[in-house]
Amino acid sequence: MKKIVFILFAIFTFATSSAQMKNPVKWTTKTEKISDTEFNLIMNATIEKGWHMYSQFTPENGPLAIVLTFKDQKGYQLIGKAKESPYKKHFNADFGVDEYYFEDKATLTQKVKITNPKIGKIVVNVDFQACLTQCVNDNKDLTFEIAVLENATTAANPTDTVTTAVTTADTAKTETKAVTSTEVKTAPVKKEEKKGLLMIFAFAFLGGLAALLTPCVFPMIPMTVSFFTKQSKTPAQGKRNAIIYGLSIIGIYVILGLVINAIFGADALNALSTNVWFNVLFFILLIVFAVSFLGAFEIMLPNSWANKVDRQADRGGIIGIFFMALALAIVSFSCTGPIVGTLLVESASKGGITPIIGMLGFSSAIALPFMLFALFPAWMNSLPKSGGWLNTVKVSLGFLELAFAFKFLSNADLVLQLHWFERETFLAIWIAVFGTWGIYLIGKITLPHDSPITHISVGRLMLALLVFSFTFYMIPGLWGAPLKLISAFQPPMTYSESPNGVGGSAKSVGKDEQLPEGAEIGPHNLIVFTDYDKGLAYAKTVNKPALLDFTGHACVNCRKMENNVWSDKRVLNILKNDVVVISLFADDKRPLPKDQQFVSKSTGSEIETIGDKWTDFMITKYKTNTQPLYVLVDLEGNNLNTETPTTSYDPDVALYENWLKKGLANFKK
Repeated sequence: MKKIVFILFAIFTFATSSAQMKNPVKWTTKTEKISDTEFNLIMNATIEKGWHMYSQFTPENGPLAIVLTFKDQKGYQLIGKAKESPYKKHFNADFGVDEYYFEDKATLTQKVKITNPKIGKIVVNVDFQACLTQCVNDNKDLTFEIAVLENATTAANPTDTVTTAVTTADTAKTETKAVTSTEVKTAPVKKEEKKGLLMIFAFAFLGGLAALLTPCVFPMIPMTVSFFTKQSKTPAQGKRNAIIYGLSIIGIYVILGLVINAIFGADALNALSTNVWFNVLFFILLIVFAVSFLGAFEIMLPNSWANKVDRQADRGGIIGIFFMALALAIVSFSCTGPIVGTLLVESASKGGITPIIGMLGFSSAIALPFMLFALFPAWMNSLPKSGGWLNTVKVSLGFLELAFAFKFLSNADLVLQLHWFERETFLAIWIAVFGTWGIYLIGKITLPHDSPITHISVGRLMLALLVFSFTFYMIPGLWGAPLKLISAFQPPMTYSESPNGVGGSAKSVGKDEQLPEGAEIGPHNLIVFTDYDKGLAYAKTVNKPALLDFTGHACVNCRKMENNVWSDKRVLNILKNDVVVISLFADDKRPLPKDQQFVSKSTGSEIETIGDKWTDFMITKYKTNTQPLYVLVDLEGNNLNTETPTTSYDPDVALYENWLKKGLANFKK
């Protein structure tokens, strides 16, 4: 009876342990024939509900992107880069970069040209990361069957498709299915994407309101409204013409957005945010816009354009009104051009239809006053008079353009990992820009087009106080303060001269103390080991238990645990003084030495990288493949927490502290 109970218990334990293994992404493949020698290799991923997988275009220093490795490329050539189905974009404050990710499903399509008709098949390794509350780093070998006829000519029907669907589970089965390229459907727009478009619209609308308050546009409001109300035969006709005028303004700018979208295309625009040279070009462009706003020169369209449009405006009717709106766009370009350019640059980096949405928001803000004041002429009496304050608005926009430009220079530096433009440098420039803006607002600096002032208005003083407050807020960031208000703009904390804050390393190990062999400075100035054997050996010398921290460089929730749980004084005190921290990175792609590579007994996979080694260790010993995972072990590597051997992502500081204390108590027995 005891043996039966023991066997049942063992089976139950094994089943429970196995249930911890996560496989949230299932892959299938399809081979689509384009011609006798060209094929599309289509990789379809089905993602479990709640999980998300990161795109191959995810920026550097963010979560782990998809990496496609095409094996044994002797009988075929890749045509371009693999295309993806639409992904979502979200700023990740823990990494300080945007993350691109898929939910529910994803499709990658790689076009290839066959150079050897006897090739038979193509094998592609897909290396990816999927996350929920934990992250799984995984890779699969996907096999594509290729049927090429020797000395073949162009097929009569080039759309005929030969496909195979292969599931990459251990018990993979192969089946044949005919599909066409129309089966690769675009994912529907989700709520998050709609929110993103709404934010673009709101941002552009604010830009339009700012453009209204410039010397090129604001004085045009009473002049234009008066023209429609006085020159029209009836008040109703005047209101109708003003509405047509406003709608024409919207139409002109939306057409501009359509042209930009048509020239570049959604896919090309989407890739701009991580393209080094486009980021550098945008930086230069915004610097030119900023210098123009500050008064060095004016960006103007040719006068001949304005003259031709004016002549068309004299024709009258709806066409004449449209050309009046076009004349406004051309004449006011020296003020609106830099704002429109900035909006197009920002929306272009988002991709899709955002340039159109951006221009719709901007033009709506420009057109709205012309229509409203024509409908309600009495409101004109409430408009402030034109004056020097208009140039102050224009110069203020110049300072904002100048600060915003350095975001793109920072993006280029981050992608190239040059470390020329680290966090401290970025903040120093922003402090200088906003500080100078504040000094300008209180009248201590005058620029070429400013009118002489004997006093400053209350509104200008309040804006100066706001700008100075923001400037002072940024100063502690030079010494490591997080500055969450501008986390979307500044480089991440890890991309700085002092990743742990000024004096961080000294605080951790002391002036004369050296790091133990194999150790390095980790989060919150902790001494951490990145090798299990070296860390456990050190734990024996100091007679402390070891905390195994299965983590990842691109693990979002690992960073959240470090930022929100490890940073707590109670937990941090234990990590610094009572345990030896061993951080094992499951996504470390550095290759193992050849003599240390092996085939896993647990999964049968080839263990070729450092990350593979620690993932296999985690699977073999703890029956899971997710990070973060924390295990408290004694000097022989045995679990100290008997009731809860491991713990993972849980932002509850008290639970994590109690788990550590229970393990420490067992170690001291």
